[in-house]
Amino acid sequence: MIRYSRILVIAALTGLVAACATAPPPQQENACKIFESKRSWYSATRKVEKKYGVPISLQLAIVKQESAFRSHAKPERGKFLFIFPGARPSSATGYAQALDTTWETYKADTGRRFSDRNNFSDAVDFIGWYADLSRQRSGIRPGDAYNQYLAYHEGQGGYNRGTYRSKPGVQSIARQVAHTAQTYESQLNRCEKKFRRGIPLIPFI
Repeated sequence: MIRYSRILVIAALTGLVAACATAPPPQQENACKIFESKRSWYSATRKVEKKYGVPISLQLAIVKQESAFRSHAKPERGKFLFIFPGARPSSATGYAQALDTTWETYKADTGRRFSDRNNFSDAVDFIGWYADLSRQRSGIRPGDAYNQYLAYHEGQGGYNRGTYRSKPGVQSIARQVAHTAQTYESQLNRCEKKFRRGIPLIPFI
């Protein structure tokens, strides 16, 4: 009986730790506060910045826009007969809201077979990889937040065809992402040094 109780306690504590690990940061408008509450996220985004040249600020801005830093975020379901939950509009899921097909392409292209869209480190690596594709296929600089987001939303093919030009809503969101990235960049200029001094060896959240 005592052993069974211990198992229950351990299971409960494990669940609590997991919930805390994946909970969104409380102050999403401030990059410094985000990294204070999610220390391992800094090392993950810094690694992507070095690998693909995509600024940490832009990585955070895209995650904020796509999922509000929720690990298991999915598009809202539509309504069937105006009452019942219907199908989701796409297969997007996770921090980066990557689609099934795009995620499979990413895994095959990078060799990261066990990557998980619900894992922050994997999600920002995906964002870096996709931004690098946009650089190669559409000539968009890694730090060009506005156009990088347009290509992220429309795909490089859609971006090259200019599909976003008839979508003022998408353009508005891209401007917001660019503004958020700029804000994050200014904040990081004031606090990033302290995170660089204490980068965890193994980012796992």
